Formats: sequence, structure tokens, C-alpha cells
Amino acid sequence: MDKSRQALLSRTASTRPLFDPAGAVPAGGALIGPAAGRDLHIMSFNVRCVVSGTAPGHPDHWPDRAPLVQEFLGLEQPTLLGVQEAGFEQLAAIRSGLPDGYRMIGFGREGRSVGEYSAVFYDSRRLEVLEWQQWWLSSTPEIVASRTWGNAVPRIATWGRFADRATGAQFVAANTHFDHESEPSRIKSAELLATLAERFEGLPSVVMGDFNDLAGASASYATLVDDGPFTDAWDAARKRLTPDWGTFTDYGPPVEGAKVIDWILTSPDVSVHRAAINTWNDAGRWPSDHAAVQALVTL
Repeated sequence: MDKSRQALLSRTASTRPLFDPAGAVPAGGALIGPAAGRDLHIMSFNVRCVVSGTAPGHPDHWPDRAPLVQEFLGLEQPTLLGVQEAGFEQLAAIRSGLPDGYRMIGFGREGRSVGEYSAVFYDSRRLEVLEWQQWWLSSTPEIVASRTWGNAVPRIATWGRFADRATGAQFVAANTHFDHESEPSRIKSAELLATLAERFEGLPSVVMGDFNDLAGASASYATLVDDGPFTDAWDAARKRLTPDWGTFTDYGPPVEGAKVIDWILTSPDVSVHRAAINTWNDAGRWPSDHAAVQALVTL
């Protein structure tokens, strides 16, 4: 067994509570569902981009997948949703899967509506955006479509400072999609993202994303978690509602202990009550080639 695999499996050997199937899925089939009281439901979900040239019945065919994404989001209703790979033409379907009152922040990675989004959808009945910005993951993060760290395509992070209308508490939330080829780019991107904790010192923070790197066994994870300001919500959770499924399922059955490349991270002052890697599907029809990652938290 190689060191990366060993380190990944050690994640499930944590002394934290492991998967407890008893009562994990409430009536209606949602793993977490709408948050109540002071809790916030956080979800990170790579929805898979539109792949041109696919025919009905192909796993990637967006017209087949769109109703599944909508059904899934309508079931879970996260308070805060970070999506990756979403094209402009997919945003309306994502939004319509959520209840009335949800809004979105973010641009395409090429600027304006061009290119994939790492957008943040939020329940505006519960949350108010006080400020937000999009960074391009480069040495010039405010220059649109910039890329300087070895990634062939622009990579982005969208973040916002929110106020919880229910409690008045403020917090920072970010959503990102790291490069799939360049490890130096992922490390530099992690370093940039870690500066959010410095910029908003004293405020609770949540980071969602497809990091294209192994949880517990990569340099970018070490930068953000092991040596950084954040905690992995999966490790911090008091209860895990699912096994430690790999998050890149590639439209196949989930595999326990496989690669976990989609994470939710929090600052240590965020209490994580539940965590899940959601492999919801409709009789083998999958909304995406990634499983969504979820956490129920209190600031």
C-alpha cells in the first residue's frame, strides 16, 4: 500500500465517532435536510459541466441529469451551497431546484458569464451578504482570468461575508475548485485561501470545494488543515451519517475508502454536528460524477 493510500485510510481510523446508520436518514430521504434553529446546512457539490455531444442515456447528458440535480437539492435544501464546474446554462436549473428565496454570488472563471462557476448559492431568508469577491487563483487574484501558477485554465475562489439573520452572527464562506493537473498550483491556491482566515480574523469561516487532492494525504490539505487555520468537517463531526465514500464516483457505485477530493473545512470555532458524503441517486441514475459533501454546523 502506498503512503498516500495509507494516509487516506488513516482518516477513517480517527478516534472521532464513525458512521452510525441508526436514524441517519430522516423521513423523506434527506440525510440532513433544511436546517433549523441556530444550525446551518453546508453543502459542497461538483455538479459536472455540460459535456457537448452526449446523447440521451449517456451518464454525462445534462438534460437527463438536470432533473436529478433539482430533485436532490430540493430534498436536502442546504442553507449554503457551493457548486463547482457549473456553466452559465446550468445555473437556472440549480437555482430552480432550491426553494424560493435563494440567491447566488459568483462569475464565470473567464469573467462575467464565461467559463465554469464556483458559485455560492444561499438562502437569503436566513443569510444576508455583507460583501463578496471572486479571486482568480494566481499571483494576481483580482485580475480576471489570470493564471500564473502552472494551471492551464483559470481557477477561482468565490467568497462572501455573511450575516445570519436568525442570530446576527457574521461568518465568512468560500467556495473553490483547484486545478486537476498542477500540484504547485494547488499548493499556492491553498496558501491564498488560507489568507482569508487572517483577513477576517475573529470571524467563523467555512470553505467548500473540489480540491482535486486527497484529504489527509496532500500538500494542499496540509497547508489548509494540518499546518493551516482550518479543520476538516468530516473529522470534527460528532456524527457521520455515511461511510467514508470516495467523492469522485464517476457515475458508479460509491467505494468506501476511495479518494476524497471534495471537502468542507471550517475554522475551529465552528461546531460540526453531522457530516455526510451523499451518494443519492435515482435507481442508478446519478446527478453528477461527484458525490456531494455536507455538514450541519453551528457558528
